[in-house]
Amino acid sequence: MDLEWMRDFLEGMLKPLAATMVVVMAVLLSYLQKLGLEREMIYSITRAFLQLSIIGFVLQFIFSRENSLWIILAYLFMVSVAGYTAGQRAKHVPRGKYVAGASILAGTAVTMFLLLVLHVFPFTPRYIIPVAGMMVGNAMTVTGVTMKRLRDDIRTQMNLVETALALGATPRQATLQQVKRALVIALSPVLDNAKTVGLITLPGAMTGLIMGGASPLEAIQLQIVVMNMLVGASTVSSIMSTYLCWPNFFTKTFQLETKVFTAE
Repeated sequence: MDLEWMRDFLEGMLKPLAATMVVVMAVLLSYLQKLGLEREMIYSITRAFLQLSIIGFVLQFIFSRENSLWIILAYLFMVSVAGYTAGQRAKHVPRGKYVAGASILAGTAVTMFLLLVLHVFPFTPRYIIPVAGMMVGNAMTVTGVTMKRLRDDIRTQMNLVETALALGATPRQATLQQVKRALVIALSPVLDNAKTVGLITLPGAMTGLIMGGASPLEAIQLQIVVMNMLVGASTVSSIMSTYLCWPNFFTKTFQLETKVFTAE
């Protein structure tokens, strides 16, 4: 039985392997145009191939166990990797990885809790892990952009912020415009995607269902749920990251932490 399952898996990998010819085309074009991206392309697609193959076996194991502990562990692993990645993007934010991780955890956990309470999804690995992955991925991108943009804006307008602080403003009041700008910039792609979904692109969840044999009407029902949860989780995570950044941007006496903004 195990050998039969492995044979089916290997046969199923023939199409993904055949699709790598598209990457070969991209590598060839990069070489002809002297872009110098050949190695990066080969490395990226090889890494993606290995990562997805490994995660496929991991998910197969988790799905077969139907154990809540495995769901939680998989979710926390995704949040940890996402926090690290978002923190790397906002590398000049002190303790940025922890800020990003906590923000992503808060936004996705609150959203997931509401979806479970409202009985939108059952608490099973087959539903929760893919849903959590989509939310964590979006929250990671939004949180990284928010943190980086907020730090950069404050750095650019340090004189304005310091003047406001000198006049008695709190850190929140002194950086209110910078926070708003960072949040708007970070969340705009998510909202624009929601506005154009179905008109320009068919999202992954919807496409996957249709290709798997589900009717388009069933697919759009799920996609509406997905878009709602992505907007909710991204918004909570983004706002949370601004609150968690403040202690790192200011001293205990409510002055700007200069060393945070001097690094290039």
